Amino acid sequence: MFVQSFKAVPVLVTGAGRGIGKRLAIGFATRGARVGLLARSKPELDLCHLEIEHAGGNALRIRADVADFEQVSAAIERMRVQFGGTVQVLVCAAATLGPVGPFAESNTKAWAETIQTNLLGVMNLCRAVLPQMIQHRKGKIIVLTGGQGSQARPNFALYAATKAAVVSLVESLAEELRDHNVQINCMSPGASYTHMTDQVLAAGDRAGWRELEDAHQVRLTGGVSADKQIELALFLASEESNHISGRLIHVLDDWKRLREAAVKPELYTLRRVQKI
Repeated sequence: MFVQSFKAVPVLVTGAGRGIGKRLAIGFATRGARVGLLARSKPELDLCHLEIEHAGGNALRIRADVADFEQVSAAIERMRVQFGGTVQVLVCAAATLGPVGPFAESNTKAWAETIQTNLLGVMNLCRAVLPQMIQHRKGKIIVLTGGQGSQARPNFALYAATKAAVVSLVESLAEELRDHNVQINCMSPGASYTHMTDQVLAAGDRAGWRELEDAHQVRLTGGVSADKQIELALFLASEESNHISGRLIHVLDDWKRLREAAVKPELYTLRRVQKI
């Protein structure tokens, strides 16, 4: 387990009310970080905040919609006032599954929320934190994506498209930020039991047999452990990963070799060429 302390480091986690975002928020808080919990649901934020407090951590509840740039900017300002410092680590975990089923049958009005949350939300957060990170020449951004960031996912075309777009955004921003000591990467956390698993199961045949089979398996086993997800996130947020930017790293990749090894240009990109 990665054990570096993040004592007093301001960390903002979106989608922190549930699922993997909540897992990562708790993981950073238990290592001393001052965590901003950003989500739309007050009950979920309250519960996550309570769990962090019981574990001896420090967190701030922020109700906001990532699709609204003004709300996002206000959230970052609240963190600066509350914690006495600018955001040093941003974790973008907020996402929505969107319409499930054949794309040709999808409701076009349902596209907007998926695009606004999954893509525009990430853009809003990055735009809001980057000026301060660039000014201070220090910052880490971790954007959660999935295997669909580089692979086809039938019946989830819109979700897959937004995730692939996010990966391309991260690769481009990494090049812009290379001379500013700010690193941005995509993290694929693997299949875990979350509310999205239940959504897939509820969709039934519209999700497709393979998705249903995978979802049933995840519900039975729980999927990838929280410890593995937290460990990769902590590494990407640490100074040990200063040489890594613009990458798409899966939690089950042999990423620990990256701690000391040079990163080849084609490694862990959207194209997923993984030979070292």
